[in-house]
Amino acid sequence: MKIKTIELIEIKMPLISFFETSFGRTYERQIILARVVDEQNNEGWGECTAGETPSYCEEWTNSCWEVLREILAPVVLDEEIETASQVWNLMKKVRGNRMAKAAIETAVWDLEAKKLNVPLWKHLGGINQEIACGVSIGIQDSVEQLFDKIQTELDTGYQRIKIKIKPDWDYQIIKKVREKFGDILLMGDANSAYSLNDIDLFKQMDGFNLMMFEQPLAHDDIFDHAKLQREIKTPICLDESIHSAEDAGKAIELNACKIINIKLGRVGGHSEAKRVEEVCRKNNIPVWCGGMLESGIGRAHNIAMSTLGGFTLPGDVSASKRYWHEDIIEPEVSVTPNGSIIAPEKAGIGFEVKRNRIDKLTVRKIEIKS
Repeated sequence: MKIKTIELIEIKMPLISFFETSFGRTYERQIILARVVDEQNNEGWGECTAGETPSYCEEWTNSCWEVLREILAPVVLDEEIETASQVWNLMKKVRGNRMAKAAIETAVWDLEAKKLNVPLWKHLGGINQEIACGVSIGIQDSVEQLFDKIQTELDTGYQRIKIKIKPDWDYQIIKKVREKFGDILLMGDANSAYSLNDIDLFKQMDGFNLMMFEQPLAHDDIFDHAKLQREIKTPICLDESIHSAEDAGKAIELNACKIINIKLGRVGGHSEAKRVEEVCRKNNIPVWCGGMLESGIGRAHNIAMSTLGGFTLPGDVSASKRYWHEDIIEPEVSVTPNGSIIAPEKAGIGFEVKRNRIDKLTVRKIEIKS
């Protein structure tokens, strides 16, 4: 196949409620969608998961828009593509910019699966049609507000609760959550808010029997995480540090973590996500799918990825209604009473894209043709 058109669409989607991490609050998402069209007018959809500012990583909405428009789209257009997995190699000459690359790369995977008339999750090699789901709960204005949100999610059936932590919103908060909710599956996500000076604090939090501490130290570090993991019993999960299968292999060799979070945007799309999953599976390192406040398109790709065999822990793949008054896909993503999602049998991502909804949310768009 040849990609003849790449349409970039930026939309603004207000969240139902703010989401706060150690690096700030988000009230509204600026999301870039990529629509790829081949010579037979077949289309596929992908999503760029970069944030509004370069806080999670160096990429952000505006930087991704420019690199997609000026560099990555021209690299892919009119090239003979035998399989979707080739798209990653086409863009390899451009360093970094993995979230921007993933927007196009995942769209081509969707297109290819539709052309083959198979669900994307099966096309990727997924084996678990039903995936376990957890939720990520941001930092709140009060402990009582946090309790209310946790109770709501437990009542809905979600299998695991992740709470964001940062200095002064950590030990006492986790202690109170444990006292209130007992032995629920609980983890703490630090988003790089700590340093090795905090080893004693993490040793104290060992007593809370958490599933994991996610990315407690610097966003680009593996070595110091290995030092911290030697000092504590709670598994460390690496997130921001892992951009490739090679990164995962090094982290595993150094014993820097016992769990790895895979995010499609962070690693650059499905091809690299599959490589990371394989490395982890062969080394008995559990993986799970992290979330980036995606719209339904990105969420659908996360569902497909989460069916791969190595994804053995509940991921941050939750229902559309947790974030959006109205999503941009139909049906919207829903969760069973048992806290799981069933990957759809329909070809491609398995959901219809609501173009009318996208048009209402659009702030800019461009068509790039070969």
